[in-house]
Formats: sequence, C-alpha cells, structure tokens
Amino acid sequence: MGRRDAIPRRMPDSPVLLITGASSGIGEATARRAVEFDYRVVLAARSVEKLEALAAELGGEERAIAVRCDVTSWDDQQQLVATTLERFGRLDAYFANAGFGAKRGFLEESVEHWESMVLTNVLGPALSIRACLPHFREQNSGHVLLTSSVAGRRWVIGSLYSCTKHAVTAMGEALRQEIAETDIKVTTIEPGMVDTPFFDDKPSGALEADDIARAVMFALTQPPHVDVNEMLVRPVHQPF
Repeated sequence: MGRRDAIPRRMPDSPVLLITGASSGIGEATARRAVEFDYRVVLAARSVEKLEALAAELGGEERAIAVRCDVTSWDDQQQLVATTLERFGRLDAYFANAGFGAKRGFLEESVEHWESMVLTNVLGPALSIRACLPHFREQNSGHVLLTSSVAGRRWVIGSLYSCTKHAVTAMGEALRQEIAETDIKVTTIEPGMVDTPFFDDKPSGALEADDIARAVMFALTQPPHVDVNEMLVRPVHQPF
C-alpha cells in the first residue's frame, strides 16, 4: 500500500473550508481560525511552498492540505474542487480571497500588471463560483465568501483596483439573487485598511489579518437560516 493510499481521507463530521490566497495575510489568518473552529481546510495559492508549511503546522493531511491553484485558470479551479472532494469527501464553504492591488493613477503600473490584476481580482472569484456552485447546488447547501474591499463600496481616485473590487461586490449580490431559492449562503467581506503583504510599507492604525478572519468565522458560524450578506470592517480611525 502506497503512502497516498494510507492517508486518512474523510472525517465526515468536520466541515471543509477551501481558501484561495491562503499563503499569507487574510487567507492564512482565516485558515488558522477555521482550524480552531474544527474546520478542515484546503489551502490554495499559485506557490505551494508556504502552503505546505502552513498545512503541516495546522495538523497535517488529516486537517489541512495544500493545493497549487492559479485562480485565473479554469482547469486549476475545477481540479481544486475535485481534489477537495477526493481528499476530504465534502466541501462546505469556498472563500475566494485571492487578489492583489496596483498603484493609483491611470498612467501608473504596466498594462501587464493591470491585466493580471483584473484577471485575478474579477475573473478569479467568478471562476471560483463556477467551480463550486454545481456541488453546492447538488447538495442544496454551502457558503460562498468573497473578499472585496471598502474600495468596492466607494470610488477611489485613479484606482483600477477599486474598480475590480466594485465588480466583486456586485458579483456577490448577483450570485445571492441567482441562488436565493436555495439554502446556499453568500457573504462579501469588505475590509478597510489591513496590515497584510498587500502594502509595501506597514500602515499605521490598520486592522490585523486576524480581525478579518474572525469576521469570516462569524459569517460561517451563523445558524442555517441566517445569511450574512455583506460585512464592512474598518479600523476605528479610518475616515473613508
């Protein structure tokens, strides 16, 4: 019997949360919190080195697994869900968290950077929804969570990043209305300033990634009849 066959695959009573962008920041913090709530976690990102170290720290292959995934790839997204179901036997929530930013100004950054950001921030969560929704519909349950931003609720001068997050906020509501007749939940998380690798310089007075992770777990742990649709979380002194 090979090592892969010896790995315990299923713990049916423990829910499974899939997280993209899990190698750092909000994704990593959410994985840590989720394990405390007895979730098993699937950690996804384009590079697996950090993911594998985090998975080992969180309890190894019975509790956490690392899967390489480029969220802009439909093949990767389908395989990510398939791997989750193969290894853990269930999927209860998908946290589409992967994303990155750009300098403000429509003459800043390269066109290539813009293209990669738009694909990651907009196409990425759309493909995440498309990948997990058939399974959630089949079981008539599940929870889709999307990381948007306070910048997705207001205009930000010269910010294409803000435009991508407006799209994510709209995506969450569009999905909620599409599946309103089902028991599937949809939550859009809209952080204000958070001290994560998103910023080159450490911001002052910002939230910690764990503050957003606790908001995610609040949404995930509501009773079955409660659907928390939007959560805007700012540090106390952020004026906008």
